Amino acid sequence: MTSSSKRIVVAINPHASFGRGREVGPAVVTTLRALGHDVTSLIEPDFLQLLEAAREAVRTKPDALVVVGGDGMVNLGVLALEGSRVPLGLVPSGTGNDMARGLGIPVGDTEAAIAHLVAALDRPPRVIDAGSIGFDLLDVPADSVEVGRGGRGRSRFACILSAGFDALVNERANRMTRPRGRSRYTIALLIELATLRPIDYTLTLDGVVHHEKALLVAVANNLSFGGGMKVAPDAQLDDGLFDVVLVRPLGRLAFLRIYPRVFAGTHVTDPRVVVHRAAAVRVEADGVVAYADGERIAPLPVDISMDAGGLRVVA
Repeated sequence: MTSSSKRIVVAINPHASFGRGREVGPAVVTTLRALGHDVTSLIEPDFLQLLEAAREAVRTKPDALVVVGGDGMVNLGVLALEGSRVPLGLVPSGTGNDMARGLGIPVGDTEAAIAHLVAALDRPPRVIDAGSIGFDLLDVPADSVEVGRGGRGRSRFACILSAGFDALVNERANRMTRPRGRSRYTIALLIELATLRPIDYTLTLDGVVHHEKALLVAVANNLSFGGGMKVAPDAQLDDGLFDVVLVRPLGRLAFLRIYPRVFAGTHVTDPRVVVHRAAAVRVEADGVVAYADGERIAPLPVDISMDAGGLRVVA
C-alpha cells in the first residue's frame, strides 16, 4: 500500500449474475487493487446477507463503502452507513441508476464511472441528506425489516419515496424480467394505466394536514426515479427539505399527454401538479404500498423525516 492508498469495501449486487452488469463488480475491484488500494469485496447470495456483511465491514471504519449496482444497492449502502461517517461510493450498473444521475456520476459507461470514483476518492466527501422512514409492522414480513423505537418498522432512503400510481408501476416493473432499462418502466406504466384511479390521501407536512385526491405522491430528496423521470426537477440533495410532489386527478388521455414531460421535468408547470416542501411528512391512504429507492417498504401510513447531512458520498 502507498501513502495515498485507502481501505475500501466493495459491495456487489447479489443479483448481478447475468447481462452486462455481471462484469462491473469485478472490474471495480480489479481497478482499485491495481491502483494500490486495500479492497475487501463483499458478495453474498441475497440482499439481507449482503446488508449484514456491509454493516460489519463499516464497523471497521474503512475509507469508503462502494456499492456496485442500481438504486437498490444505493439503498443498501444508505442502510449500512446509518450513524457512520464512512462515505458511500457508487458505480452504477442497475436499471434505474437515478442516484448516480443526481450525483453527476456517469451512467451507461462503466469505465467513466470507475474513473469518476477513483478521482473522487482523493477529494473530501460530499455531504448530502437522507430520509428516515417509520411504519407499522402489520402486513410486513418480520425478517425483512428493522424494528425501531416503539416496535415500529424503520428504514432509510436517499432518492425518492413513492406512494401511489408511481409505486404501483414500480411494483409491476420490479416483477418484470424483460425488457431491460427504462422501457420496462414505460411498459409497466401503460399496463397500470388501464386501471388508473385517484387515491384519497391524508398528508401531514411539517404538522399541517392536507386532504388530497391524487394519482401520484412522491417524497423526493433526489430529482428523478424510474430511470430518469424527473418527477421533482427542483429537488436538492443537500437543502434539508423534501420536495413533495402530487399529481391531482387526470383522465387517461391527459395523463398520457403529461407523462412524456416528466423526463424533462416540465410537468411541474401544469396546474394539476403541486409541489410542497417539508422536512417531516406523513402519508396516509388505504391499499397503497410505499416504495423508496425502488425497494418495497410497507403499506401506508408511513412517517418520513429528513436526516439533514446524514450521508457522505464519494462524488
